[in-house]
Amino acid sequence: MRAIIYAISAGVIGVFASHALAVEAPHMVEVTETSGVEHSYNGGWEYFVGGGVAAFDCNGDRYPELYLAGGSDPAALYVNRSTLGGALSFEKKSDSPLAIEAVSGAYPLDIDSDGIQDLLVLRVGENKLFRGLGNCQFEEANKRWSFDGGQAWSTAFAAMWEEGQSLPTLAIGNYVDRDQPGAPFGTCHDTDFFRPSGSDGSGGYRHESLKPGYCALSMMFTDWDRSGKPDLRIANDRQYYRGGHEQLWKVRAGEQPEEYRSGDGWRRVRVWGMGIASTDLTGDGRPDYYITSMADNKLQILTSRRGEPDFEDGAFQRGITAHRPFVGDNVNPSTSWHAQFDDVNNDSFIDLFVTKGNVEAMTDFAMEDPNSLLLGMPDGSFEEAADKANMLSFARGRGGSLVDLNLDGQLDSVVVNRKVNAQIWRNMGQVETKDGATDEAIAAPMGNWVALQLLQDGPNRDAIGSFLEVRIADRTQSREITIGGGHAGGKAGWHHFGIGVAERAVARVQWPDGEWSPWIRLFANQHARITRGKSTADVWLPSQAALQN
Repeated sequence: MRAIIYAISAGVIGVFASHALAVEAPHMVEVTETSGVEHSYNGGWEYFVGGGVAAFDCNGDRYPELYLAGGSDPAALYVNRSTLGGALSFEKKSDSPLAIEAVSGAYPLDIDSDGIQDLLVLRVGENKLFRGLGNCQFEEANKRWSFDGGQAWSTAFAAMWEEGQSLPTLAIGNYVDRDQPGAPFGTCHDTDFFRPSGSDGSGGYRHESLKPGYCALSMMFTDWDRSGKPDLRIANDRQYYRGGHEQLWKVRAGEQPEEYRSGDGWRRVRVWGMGIASTDLTGDGRPDYYITSMADNKLQILTSRRGEPDFEDGAFQRGITAHRPFVGDNVNPSTSWHAQFDDVNNDSFIDLFVTKGNVEAMTDFAMEDPNSLLLGMPDGSFEEAADKANMLSFARGRGGSLVDLNLDGQLDSVVVNRKVNAQIWRNMGQVETKDGATDEAIAAPMGNWVALQLLQDGPNRDAIGSFLEVRIADRTQSREITIGGGHAGGKAGWHHFGIGVAERAVARVQWPDGEWSPWIRLFANQHARITRGKSTADVWLPSQAALQN
């Protein structure tokens, strides 16, 4: 049976045939009480924003751990004790040096390219780099990498590897400058920009400032026009009424970053920017961007092919505005935070997860504001399905993640909430539970999938900045591999692709330097690693402790 997907780009509708078939919402079961996770994001006005979660493997078993920001309370690392396709189970690591206060968010990345994930921890105060030692052990590494964590109120992060560098370039977005009179309603803080001082990394980091800053809440390095030159995109929350706006900074090796202006083709967008998610929705191979906000979420699609950053908003046309609560009779606008594109029902059409929640007690905005799960339809539109998926929650959401926690090929969900416990939903696929007893239910596949990892020699081991393409029949899914975006948290590990009813797929990688891999054959429902220079993928079986390094 053939379905039709419509790609809307620059006002032109193109039709692409596919053997994929869109299916219904997955059955998600909240398993918070039995998961072992008991954690909330607390604190005063400095913690109204933030509250991210980092999902990454820190002990080499390929199951993702969870690191949850705590605000005024200690952050917490939860080690994944789940089994393949089994109940979700986590154990809190209480003796971890990561259990520190004033954490607003965190992002995993392999800074020294040793095959062990490190962690950048955002804080209200000194930001910290933690070096992974294996077996979920960490050591603080600010001195090791000559990294000045500062004393700002930090709320956003992005990283990439510039050509010839052994260490990544880091960008940290800061919120209100607490030293200015009138805080928290004073001046926004500048963005911190860190470049390696020396190609071999021995000199650690040198600091620059990107001015002006407009209270960044999300950022990512992204190659928006596929030129091979990633730039820094920033979603800004505050002071749009004082000239603030969303920003795009031109980043070129050896040069001071320069902000794009209207003369460069950049249209100023003025919203309360909270989070960024990116994927290729139009099928043209270039990233499209979803920007969360208060009442005015945007879907930005590049219209120019002349190298100009000229974007138009396509949120309304695709039914992806998510600007009000979708249940109840509250007409007050939503407050949206974390956003992530991924395929939760494995039908090969990308979906969108958005966490929501009032900042604190803003009466002009919805107080009961459930998270959104927007399912991608074959015609390119989206439909709300959080209630149908059994994910209805009225907690004040902040950070979140769609991530396969038990490696069964179905994406589960984690949400960090303000002042109440974080929530975890297990994706049971098509299965209906028996009187809510999840341990008696057996999750059934809901479409086929592939999960991929990338590996290259030398610096940037995980190939950040690559474009990964997966093709089934005559349709190709394209994804840029980034560190950043979301709201105050990100994930590392498997790159998940739903492939619908297809039993096989092919994949290829455009590596960070522009070189393409050959098309590599894949079978459905496998975890596999694509290594630069190899023409076949290494399949990982869950019975293995890890892929060979």
